[in-house]
Amino acid sequence: MYRLIRPLLFAMSPETAHRVSFAALDAAAWVHLVWGGVLNANPVRVMGLEFPNRVGLAAGLDKNGEHIRGLARFGFGHLELGTVTPRAQPGNPRPRLYRLPQAQALINRMGFNNEGAERLVENVRAAAAHYPGILGINIGKNRTTPNERAADDYLSAFETVYPWAGYVAVNISSPNTESLRELQQDAALDGLLGALKAQQARLADRHGRYVPLALKIAPDLDEGAIEAIARLLVRHRIDGVIATNTTTDRSAVAGLPHADEAGGLSGAPVAAPSLRVIRTLSRTLDGAVPIIGVGGILSGQDAVDKIRAGASLVQIYTGLIYRGPGLVRECVQALARELG
Repeated sequence: MYRLIRPLLFAMSPETAHRVSFAALDAAAWVHLVWGGVLNANPVRVMGLEFPNRVGLAAGLDKNGEHIRGLARFGFGHLELGTVTPRAQPGNPRPRLYRLPQAQALINRMGFNNEGAERLVENVRAAAAHYPGILGINIGKNRTTPNERAADDYLSAFETVYPWAGYVAVNISSPNTESLRELQQDAALDGLLGALKAQQARLADRHGRYVPLALKIAPDLDEGAIEAIARLLVRHRIDGVIATNTTTDRSAVAGLPHADEAGGLSGAPVAAPSLRVIRTLSRTLDGAVPIIGVGGILSGQDAVDKIRAGASLVQIYTGLIYRGPGLVRECVQALARELG
């Protein structure tokens, strides 16, 4: 069915298609016209959590947690909401999202557009009971917050979402917030992870519940930088690492329409860079920190490749735009066959 609908959606601007798709999905979910549910196949324990399957939704598609009921019907074992910031912000001016169909890719420079952490919590509180899988929440800093005070934003968002999150992902790797990726550097990352772990201990004591922390990193890091990050993950006892975010490299799409637009490139061109990062992390971490593989998953085989490279879970975003909801089941089934 998605093959029939996709040409209509692709005739719209990407953000309009996003709104129309989710309006229809939400309406169908409310009147119980959407079938399906979490696929229980090859369950796995990661970060101390029981995932009903290894396939999740990557952050960015449901920034405010507004579409949990509808997304719950696609079969995902986990949904990662966000990125959410402490205060609402509009993001970058439009247009800010572009399709590159020849490459099965997207370029976005959304800029953490969201309605703020408190609003996301309200939405999760209202809909969490309708989703039996794991809900992750991805947090970031506001654009107006300088990097020297970035920890304040992450700590604030972490505290707000903590009671409602299965795990919390820390986004320091989006290319669409100025200087954000500088937080991946040694001294800055060391300080941020230390502050987050200290607060995690306080919040776990306050709420009587431990919520794992995962760090989301970029695909554009060199091997030395990946290894340095891996050492910090182990030193601070971070619970997981998400590899990877979007790339600023345009070599795989050079000459295509929109290829020169500013922003992060996702989809098929990120598959190889993501696998490179996962393999380096896997070798360096040697099982000390689980890896969530993201980037360029457009088939069940792509999901298998991420697991073979060293990931424990995978996430989909752009593949959902090009392949539709059927991709989730395809990946779940491919991983179940691969892992027995």
